[in-house]
Amino acid sequence: MSKDNKGKVELGSVVQEGDATIMINNLKPGPKIILFILGMMSVSFTGLSQNPESIYKDNIKAVRFHMYGDQLSLPIYKMSSGDQLELNFDDLDANVKSYYYSFQLCDYDWNPVDISPFLYTKGFTQQRIPTYRYSSIALTRYTHYQAILPDRNTTLTMSGNYMLKVFLDGDTSKLAFTRRMLVLDQKAAIGGKISQPFAPQLYKTHQKVQFSANINGLNAFSAAQQIKVVILQNNRWDNSLKDIKPTFVRNNTLEYNTENNCVFAGGKEWRWLDLRSFRLQSDRVKKADYTKTSTDMYLFPDADRSAQRYVYFRDLNGMYLVETYETINPYWQSDFATVHFNLAAPKGTPFADKDIYLAGQLTNYEFNDKTKMVFNADNGMYECTAFLKQGYYNYTYIAVDKNNKTNKRDLEGDYWETENEYTILMYYRSFTDRTDQLIGVGKIKSRSDKPGISF
Repeated sequence: MSKDNKGKVELGSVVQEGDATIMINNLKPGPKIILFILGMMSVSFTGLSQNPESIYKDNIKAVRFHMYGDQLSLPIYKMSSGDQLELNFDDLDANVKSYYYSFQLCDYDWNPVDISPFLYTKGFTQQRIPTYRYSSIALTRYTHYQAILPDRNTTLTMSGNYMLKVFLDGDTSKLAFTRRMLVLDQKAAIGGKISQPFAPQLYKTHQKVQFSANINGLNAFSAAQQIKVVILQNNRWDNSLKDIKPTFVRNNTLEYNTENNCVFAGGKEWRWLDLRSFRLQSDRVKKADYTKTSTDMYLFPDADRSAQRYVYFRDLNGMYLVETYETINPYWQSDFATVHFNLAAPKGTPFADKDIYLAGQLTNYEFNDKTKMVFNADNGMYECTAFLKQGYYNYTYIAVDKNNKTNKRDLEGDYWETENEYTILMYYRSFTDRTDQLIGVGKIKSRSDKPGISF
């Protein structure tokens, strides 16, 4: 089997390249032929634009992509280092398939860059995922796939944003899912802190990110034009801030402390759900229905927390862990359950001109029909379901204005004391570059005191 699989990889990346060379060599040279070849190369290299983080097959579940051994991390690979990234996902068809992956270089705003993959990939441009295992113990049958990136036969030679594409049978048109990936070439040292904004309307509810970056070795004279900054709150891309200009440039140091920039709503500590055991029901589970082939978990109703006072407790900042109490390896011995979420509407009536969505890493912060909650007039509840693997989850509810989809509000309330983690991504593009280099990553926590319970 391994010999056949190796042959498929060579056919997808090397032999086809050789076939193309033979075809070109058999053509008579001329301006029209050269233009035709360049056009075909542009089409093959560019391809179609995809969402950088989406699942295209309903049978794909529990996609986890992060630094090796750390489920709560962003997938950041530092060039010329021993770093490794870990990819895990499940296929509910429960058979063996030939999954492949490739990389697409993107700019800082996640638009695919129109250059040949051979310019940023050394080695094979496609790799097969050879490691899989059938589920055991679990009622839900699935096949678990795993890959450690980067593979020894593939080297990424340029830093920046990459879209990881996973597809079937070496055919990129059979796309299964995509995920974001960051490749870092460390050239900037970033440090900062979280403070309260001075604006009276934001002082008690928002958090301001103040930071500076030392870019020794780069030309700081035109930094405002050549350097771009993106700030993430709790590893979220849906509410990231970007296009932030430096306030001051002093020698090789850039300072970012403008009063009205880099300000985030504080939010509140996340709601939690413990599904590490289906047999031992946790405090959030009201009841469970067990059959020979499936499990349904019904949760206690949630309520709008925006008017409640702030209480600190440790959370996962909206992320989740695949874990179990009663098995050895949670990746292929965990089960799945249909989880029923309920949100009590104020006074039993729906929110005026608002759509309510379940949000968190468990939904990939997507706002669509799968994550939208439906109002049940009989019990005054918003309801939705999610098919989740055993683990520990954080989640929230977000109200989206029907008339303005960009107007989103957490039903939690905002407090500047809330514990959040911020990631600062710094990109550099010289006037001759065709893409954005990722030159710095900084992390700042809004509080590190771990106070226990506080008001």
